[in-house]
Amino acid sequence: MLVRDAMSTVVLTIGPAHTLRQAARLMAERRVGAAVVLDTDAGGVGILTERDILVSVGSGQNPDLETAGTHTTTDVVFAAPSWTLEDAADAMAHGGFRHLIVLDGTGPVGVVSVRDIIRCWAPGRRQQRSQPDALVG
Repeated sequence: MLVRDAMSTVVLTIGPAHTLRQAARLMAERRVGAAVVLDTDAGGVGILTERDILVSVGSGQNPDLETAGTHTTTDVVFAAPSWTLEDAADAMAHGGFRHLIVLDGTGPVGVVSVRDIIRCWAPGRRQQRSQPDALVG
């Protein structure tokens, strides 16, 4: 299976001036764990994840004052839609991250996460989770 088959095409794009609170609100509304940060001045693409926000808030920083640009990962590994899920999982495992921005020739077209890969590799698990657990006793 390929990245294009598993990726989420709901790509939340924010700017580096967004506060962490704004980013968290937008991520929660769209039910995504990462936002693509486009810095038009620097010409770069980065990623802000829920973990980045958690680390900032957990260290006592104010999410209304901290900006996405300050907490964005800019040393990003990008995936191509034609990558296999094995390629994506390997990149995530070796890099120690859970999201890959998927790029084609025009820019970001999706994000693939560990959750997306697991969903594809174990499709029966989703059905089993929706059923009530059996009671023992």
